Amino acid sequence: MRRSGGRRGARGLRAVAAVVVMVTASVVVPASMASADSIRDAEYWLDDYGVRQAWNTSRGAGVTVAVIDTGVDSSITELKDAVVGGTDMSGQGAPNGQKPVGDDPTHGSLVASMLAGRGTGQGDGVIGVAPEAKVLSVSVGFGAGAKDSDTQIADAVRWSVDNGASVINMSLTRNTLDWPTSWDDAFLYAMKHDVVIVAAAGNRGSGTTEVGAPATMPGVLTVAGVDRSGAASFDASSQGITIGVAAPSEDLVGAGPGNVHYKWSGTSGATPLVAGIVALVRSAHPELDADDVINRVVSTAKPKGTSDPDPLYGHGLVDASAAVTAPVASVTTNPMGDLADWVRLHRRADVTPPPSSSASTVPVEPDATPTDITAPRPSLQALLPTVETMRSTGIPVIVFTFFGAALLAVLWGAYRQFKRTRDEE
Repeated sequence: MRRSGGRRGARGLRAVAAVVVMVTASVVVPASMASADSIRDAEYWLDDYGVRQAWNTSRGAGVTVAVIDTGVDSSITELKDAVVGGTDMSGQGAPNGQKPVGDDPTHGSLVASMLAGRGTGQGDGVIGVAPEAKVLSVSVGFGAGAKDSDTQIADAVRWSVDNGASVINMSLTRNTLDWPTSWDDAFLYAMKHDVVIVAAAGNRGSGTTEVGAPATMPGVLTVAGVDRSGAASFDASSQGITIGVAAPSEDLVGAGPGNVHYKWSGTSGATPLVAGIVALVRSAHPELDADDVINRVVSTAKPKGTSDPDPLYGHGLVDASAAVTAPVASVTTNPMGDLADWVRLHRRADVTPPPSSSASTVPVEPDATPTDITAPRPSLQALLPTVETMRSTGIPVIVFTFFGAALLAVLWGAYRQFKRTRDEE
């Protein structure tokens, strides 16, 4: 695990770029060479994770999900009418965010199709977990010529919130445990506006042996990956104490540009499955705030592993049907943590003290010790000893003086008694 810290610039950019594309293995299957229903049949998670059953209650209508990724191609058959807007943060894409950027033009579309795909007909093509949810495509790129990666992500989160997203899908990782302060502000902005952020834990096969930001950020719903049997995926997932739930990350299928279907793997694919479940919950329970929505997903997950939460599975394997329909008590805090509290606790050392005068705008170097030659003479009160001075100096002096005087008095009395006795003799 590279722990380059929260620095911006080339090191931070490489950390993101190395793993933003999480397609660890893919096999191109042109639509003309495979029956569409075989694609739908490959979506085993629809039945195994209660998605079809959840559709009896909710299909995600009325919920907008922002996909912050490499760009979503809205011309794909499965995504027609699903993508309702977008923008580009990289400086390399289209104004509506729907031109794929970066080294892998398929990634964002694969994610979106698994989240909100409409299929190509009755029982045909890729259908997403929330097939009636709307998608905003926010394209980000980390190659040569792109804007600063940290700034792109912060701006993408804010734009998503301002343009109506109540769920944000982030199938990417910075591959570092920490993150820049610009993300503090952006993610807090989203959380204060009642937005659920779902992020990928990353993949060992891509070099992420331990989860990295944004999956390490308090309040973010982090997704780990499992194979078809429900066991933690070795290559297509990673581990960490911030994992919320686990979802399928192997033998996945999705739709890419040119109506090409892909078989792929990675928590990049597990994340939109969970973001889709979040959309189902938000649609079925519009009265719930983000904390209660996340709580429904994590508290209804099927326990897995040796602890709760578990570093491989979090609170367990997601259950879409239970998340939508089960009776779940309300909570007052986000079960994934409080980012605001974390910032108050851990960013204090980064805060620069405000200037002593509002008229002063010139920063002072940390080692500078300026002297104000126009300062008035100290008042009488300033010359009096303070409480601390009395404690550290005044009180000990008084004590020693008292005992010294007493000792002198005793010695003087003894001397006079001795002299009087001698004179009488």
